Amino acid sequence: MKAMILAAGRGERMRPLTDSTPKPLLKVQGMSLIERLIGALVGAGICDLIINHAHLGTQIEKALGDGSGLGARIQYSAEATALETAGGIAKALPLLGDSPFIALNGDLLCDFDFSTIAERDLGQDLAHLVLVGNPAHHPQGDFALAGSRVASHGQTPYMHTFAGIGLYSPQLFSHIASGHKAPLAPLLRAAMDRNRVSGELHRGLWHDVGTPERLAALNASG
Repeated sequence: MKAMILAAGRGERMRPLTDSTPKPLLKVQGMSLIERLIGALVGAGICDLIINHAHLGTQIEKALGDGSGLGARIQYSAEATALETAGGIAKALPLLGDSPFIALNGDLLCDFDFSTIAERDLGQDLAHLVLVGNPAHHPQGDFALAGSRVASHGQTPYMHTFAGIGLYSPQLFSHIASGHKAPLAPLLRAAMDRNRVSGELHRGLWHDVGTPERLAALNASG
């Protein structure tokens, strides 16, 4: 199975740090966020990786190279301007192939076991999402989880936050023209309305390292 690390975002909320450094290369406890994610994927047996980039993307390629130093095989999908999540994935489909693949945000700090979704059979579903409890900065959540099914709306106790980790069928992105901008949420909500999205709740370590304050807190915690 292949995995795509989404690393093309500008990181506006992380400025001024991201004025000179791509957000996935920011470090927690001496190691960059993206290197931690690559280590987790490789540890789960997922070594074929695609990384998209736009803002300061050459820094990412210089830092990671072909991935061999990290036990991975990395290919890059360069974007002249960031195409948003679904647009970036659609552009990378020729590299991802025809089978389901994992995609994850490049600014996460988590202990999720990626082998659990790598072994999952999507069946007729278009996506399987990893959700987490709602953090203080996002108390309303994103999606409702009832059993193993994910819905676009629900009552408060069932609302959880999308962890930025998912297993996807290429079919979900097949109608997006390569190079076109497209957000992910509308695609997921349309698939949910057709009952074609499953999910699970991750109860372990998870941080969306989205602001300088969150990054500083994580670096101070060790």
